[in-house]
Amino acid sequence: MQSSRYFIFSFLLLCLITAACHNKGDESKSPSTDSMPTIAVENKLPDTLVVGTIYSPASFFILKGDTLGYDYERICAFARDNGIAIKFHVATSMKELITLVENNKVHVAAYEIPMTAEYKEHVIHCGEQNITYQVLVQRATRDTLTDVTQLVGKDIYVIHGSSYEARLKNLDNELGGGIKIHAIDNDSLISEELIDMVASGRLPYTVAESDIAQINKTYNDSISISLKIGFPQRASWATGKNRQWLANAINTWATNNATITNARTIKQRYFEMNKHHIDSMRAMSDSLNFINQAKTKDGEIDYSKLYQRRNGDISGYDRLFKKYAATAGVEWTVLAAIAYVESDFNPTAVSWAGAVGLMQVMPSTAKSYGFSEEDLRDPEKSVYIASLILSKTDKFLQSYISNRAERLRFNLGAYNAGVGHVIDAMKLAQKYNKNPHIWYSNVEAAVLWKTHPEFYNDPVCSYGYCRGTETVNYVRQVENAYRVFRNYVNKKK
Repeated sequence: MQSSRYFIFSFLLLCLITAACHNKGDESKSPSTDSMPTIAVENKLPDTLVVGTIYSPASFFILKGDTLGYDYERICAFARDNGIAIKFHVATSMKELITLVENNKVHVAAYEIPMTAEYKEHVIHCGEQNITYQVLVQRATRDTLTDVTQLVGKDIYVIHGSSYEARLKNLDNELGGGIKIHAIDNDSLISEELIDMVASGRLPYTVAESDIAQINKTYNDSISISLKIGFPQRASWATGKNRQWLANAINTWATNNATITNARTIKQRYFEMNKHHIDSMRAMSDSLNFINQAKTKDGEIDYSKLYQRRNGDISGYDRLFKKYAATAGVEWTVLAAIAYVESDFNPTAVSWAGAVGLMQVMPSTAKSYGFSEEDLRDPEKSVYIASLILSKTDKFLQSYISNRAERLRFNLGAYNAGVGHVIDAMKLAQKYNKNPHIWYSNVEAAVLWKTHPEFYNDPVCSYGYCRGTETVNYVRQVENAYRVFRNYVNKKK
C-alpha cells in the first residue's frame, strides 16, 4: 500500500513539472494566457527562454513520458548551444500562439508558422525556413499517378471546407473539369485518418500537406506522396516585433554548419525513418555489434549467446521472462509477448524515438529507476526494468479497474504511449458517455480521439497529441501474441 501511495504521489508530482530539454515529458497543462506573466523586452538572451508551441505529430508531443518533436528538439539545441534554460507553454491554436508571441508572453514560437502577409503583420519570422506542398496521397503501385493531368476522372476524398478541397476545386478549373472531388462533411475527421484509409485501400486518393504526409509514410510503406498538387508554402519559427535581436540570434545559429547537420539528422528521424515496430527494430539493429558481443577472446563466436530456438522455447530469453514475471505481476508469456512486439526479441534494437533494448525502454525512464542507457542493452536489466514499470502502473490502475485482465490492457496501452495518454483517454471516455474502465470500444476509442485537436485540446486532457492508432494496434498485437505463446506453452506441457 505504501509503494502504491508513493507511485501515485510521484506520478502527480510529474504532472506539475514543466518540460525542460532533458527528454522528460511536459505532462502538464500550460496556464491560461491571461495569467501568464509578461516578459520584459531586453536585447540579450534570457537565463530561461520561454517558448510557445502547439501539440502536433511534427512539432511537439509526448511519447512514453518523453517530450519529442522536430521543433522541440531543435529549440532545445538552440538553448543548449547558448547555455540557457528553457520553458514551454503549449497553445491550443495558431491564433493563440501568435497572441502569446505578440503580447510578450513567450520569447519565441518554436512551431512552423506560415510566412504569409497576415502573420508578418504580427511577428518576425526566424530560423530555418521549411517548405511544404499539398501532395496527393495514393497507393504505391505500378499505376501510381505522376502528373496532375491524370487526376481527371479520379475520385479524391478530402475534408469539407479544408484548404485541400479549395486547391482541388481550383485545379479542377485549371484542367477544365473532371476531377471527382468528394468533400467529407465530418468535423472530427483529420488528414491522418484519410491517409490511413488510402494506405489500407479503403479510399483511392486524398490530399495532405507534405510534412504530415511524410510522417505518415514512415508508418505506411504502401503509400506514395511524390505528386505535388499545390504551391510551395514557407514556414518558420517566429518572435515578437520588438525582438529583432532574438530573431537575428536564431538566424545566426540556424545557419551554423553544426546546426544544419544536426537539423538534418533530426529531420531524418521524424520524416524519413521507418516507424513500424518490428520492421524498424530490425532496420535499426546493429547486428554486427550483437555478433561481436558473442565472440570469445579468440575471436570465435559463441553461438550459445545468440538466439537459437529450442524445442519448447518461445525465445532465447524465456528464463528472464519467467524470472521477472512475479515482479511484473503478469504471466511470463505476457513479458515474452511485449518483447516480441517491441523488438522481435532483439536486445540491440533502438527505435526511432530512442527506446532501447529487448523491452524498448526509454533511457530517461531507465534513469528514473537508477539504470543507464547502456544497462538497457543488457537483456536481463531490460526485462527487470520493464517488469518494474508494469508493476507500478498496475498498482496505480488498481483503484480504477478491479478486473485484472481488463487492467492489463490499460497497462499495455500505458507501456506503449505513456500512462498520461491513457489517463486522458479515460477522462475523455467518461466525458463522452463511454465506460472509462473498459478498454475495447471504450477507452480504446478515446485513445483514437487523441489524434484530433478538438479532443487532445479538450480541458480534461493534459498530455496533448497521441498517435492513437499505434497504441490501439499495440494492445491488440501484444494480447494476440500472448494468447499464441500461452497456447504454445500449454501444448508443450
